Parts: sequence; C-alpha cells; structure tokens
Amino acid sequence: MEFDAIARSLAEAGRFLASQGWAPATSGNYSARLADGAIAITVSGRDKGQLTPDDIMTVDLQGQPLSPGKRSSAETLLHTSLYQAYPEVGAVLHTHSINCVSLSRWLLGRGHDSLVLTNYELLKALPGITTHAVEVAVPIVANSQDMVTLSEVVLARLKALTAPVGYIIAGHGLYSWGATVPQARMATEALEVLVSCALQDLLLSQKLS
Repeated sequence: MEFDAIARSLAEAGRFLASQGWAPATSGNYSARLADGAIAITVSGRDKGQLTPDDIMTVDLQGQPLSPGKRSSAETLLHTSLYQAYPEVGAVLHTHSINCVSLSRWLLGRGHDSLVLTNYELLKALPGITTHAVEVAVPIVANSQDMVTLSEVVLARLKALTAPVGYIIAGHGLYSWGATVPQARMATEALEVLVSCALQDLLLSQKLS
C-alpha cells in the first residue's frame, strides 16, 4: 500500500511539472524513498505529462532494478547517491526547463560554478529558510554521461554546503528534493521560478546597461 500511494504521488507530481513545461518530450525523472529502503522511481522513456502509477518501478540503493521487466533512467544513480548521502531526503525530482538549461550553460561558460539566489521572497518556500535576506548557492556542474563520476562530483559540491537545496547540471536540468514528494514538488517549483527570476534579472540588467 505504501508503494501504491508513493507511485500515485510521483505520477501526480510528474504531471504537474510537465504541465509547467519543465519536462519536454520524455525528459526528467522522479523518485521517492520507501520504508523498506527501496526506491520508487519513474520508468525510463515515459511521457511525464501522462504518468500513471504503472510508470513507477522500484530499485535498490545501488540503482539495481527490483521490478521485473522494467528499466529506470540512466540517471538513477544521481537519485540513489542522494538517498545514501542524506538520510533526510525522501524524494528527488529532476526537471529540464528551458530557463534552467539556458542559464546554467551561460553561467558555467563564463566561469560561474553556482547560481546564487538572494533577496527573493520565494526563498522562504525552501526548507529551513525564514527570510528573503539570505544567500542560497545552487551548484552548477558540467554535464557527463558517466553517472558514477558525475554523482561523485555532485556529492562533493553538495557536501561543501551547510544545507543544500538542489543542484543544476549545465545544459541538462535541475535536481531538487524534500522529505516527502509534496515537499520536493514545492522546492522544485520554487527553484524553477527562482531560476526564471534570476534569468530575467540578468536579461534586464544587460538590456538596461
């Protein structure tokens, strides 16, 4: 019964994220931790705008499939490595928005390895933040098809932060999380909007300078 409820929650979150334009084609993947230690995760290649509980499978903490006949994303290790490193993480959502992909490429190409967000009221939607007057650094890492190396790079960057809320793979997309699927969904929505605000600020500053 727990898996059924989690599968429904992930499918609903996926349909919402797709409705915002943050999961074009079949991009993105979503997961949640189960009480027995397994991970519920989206099946590879599914249209996220039409997700159903049948599109959710289980893997172990090493990313090995536990659901016969189903295959998860090649990026599964980016989910499971977070669960292994952070016991408080209960759900991970990965989006591919145009603004996130574009801004991350621009920043990394100019030597910026983080997106720093500050003085946005919406920062208070993120766990543990109670004021706009903070700086939240979202690491940006270069894309790679080597998931083992990429997950190691990501964890090294996250471990350098006191309370990481997400990270961006340049030209690829955002990974964010929460203790539950609803909390991860709220954090993802907030970060996607904040990324869009940061991009608009940059464009306006260049236009008006």
